[in-house]
Amino acid sequence: MDNETKVLEFLLLGFSDLPNHQTLLFVVFLSLYLITMLGNSLIILAIAFSERLHTPMYFFLGNLSLVDMCFSSTTIPRLLRDLLSEQKTISLPACIVQVYFLFFVGSMEFFLLAVMAFDRYVAICDPLRYSMMMSQKLCLGLVSGSWVVAALNSTLHSILLSRLSFCGSITIHHFFCDIPPLLKLSCSDTSMIFPWAT
Repeated sequence: MDNETKVLEFLLLGFSDLPNHQTLLFVVFLSLYLITMLGNSLIILAIAFSERLHTPMYFFLGNLSLVDMCFSSTTIPRLLRDLLSEQKTISLPACIVQVYFLFFVGSMEFFLLAVMAFDRYVAICDPLRYSMMMSQKLCLGLVSGSWVVAALNSTLHSILLSRLSFCGSITIHHFFCDIPPLLKLSCSDTSMIFPWAT
């Protein structure tokens, strides 16, 4: 351990085993990304501009569309850049930031789906009191609470990840940074920090 070199960047292999198909992959992923952005934007705009859709269910659906846009934007632009570039490296801080946003939007999606399930539960099981129970204040509180808890969750994971040391191999056999591949490259003891991933 005395002679280790610290890793400051990683090599994202992604689809490098398909060198002849990089342009085709770029077009496919760019098309899917643009369709995702357009579809979710149209959902948000429809909810924002239609008075009839100003209900709790559509409020949550609009937030879910925003989260889906953020989720796609966390990995796809980097993938598109790597498909056209010879240099497929990512710095350790950029990798940790990507993990932060992946965990943030991933957690947010889970919390929003739970909130949407609660909304549907109240609508089905107690329809007469639904509009009173699911007030605008409660809906804003549920969504705000989801954003805060998701941010705290991803902050905790990013802090724990930033405390790890990396040495030796710098190759990640993926097209984005994620905790399991990074733990495999870490020369720190990860069993106490991320026991679920070892």
